[in-house]
Amino acid sequence: MLKGIVTDIDGTLTDPERRIDTLAVEVIRDLIAEGVEVVFASGNTSCFMDALSKMVGTRGIFIAENGGVVRLGYERDPLVFGDQGECHRALAILEEYYLARGIRLEHFSPANRFADVAFAKTVPVDEVREVLAGEPVQVLDTGFAIHLQSHGVSKGTAFATIAAHLGLITKDFLAIGDAENDIPMMVLAGAGATVANAEMKVKLAATYVSKESYGGGFTDAVAHYFPTSSRGTGRRRCSL
Repeated sequence: MLKGIVTDIDGTLTDPERRIDTLAVEVIRDLIAEGVEVVFASGNTSCFMDALSKMVGTRGIFIAENGGVVRLGYERDPLVFGDQGECHRALAILEEYYLARGIRLEHFSPANRFADVAFAKTVPVDEVREVLAGEPVQVLDTGFAIHLQSHGVSKGTAFATIAAHLGLITKDFLAIGDAENDIPMMVLAGAGATVANAEMKVKLAATYVSKESYGGGFTDAVAHYFPTSSRGTGRRRCSL
């Protein structure tokens, strides 16, 4: 029996304009009320994740920066994994390469990141990987940004840390995501679901692929794995 959900944010709970699906928020609140542990997992910064967790109503247990930052509750300081120095050195190589071609990278929240670096998808991710081949970093395409992260750090490693903290195992969770950075947590979970807008490699890794996109796909996946809860029916509404 599944006891928790770990879910991505952008592209899973939000639409292409990053507007959160309000029905998905209702579903999450109902899950929490019924004792299901809900963990958010994102490439976003920890301050973003802290605010989102408070507004939705979770216990403040989340994954930020694609596993580089973990928070185990509002009363605890965030844990930081990986070597951001390696990421900054790789970024400097990349910036030099693109500045020579008249391109300036658009950084995302550099002052609020503690484990990785992130920038806008204004350059081809395959080219970034080619430029940084041999550097001790991963190049992650989250669908909304490009991230440089230390090897050995992922949403999966962070997910395992959180499950252990909760006295659970990763197989106790349903994992939901839409991008390649979500696969490490999906394959560790007891079930891995994805939404219709997901990349094909994510769909191949999933145990359930919703026919609906974004937040509608999230609520559909929850209904598939938590069919006995109490919520009524409605448009894109699961049976929580």
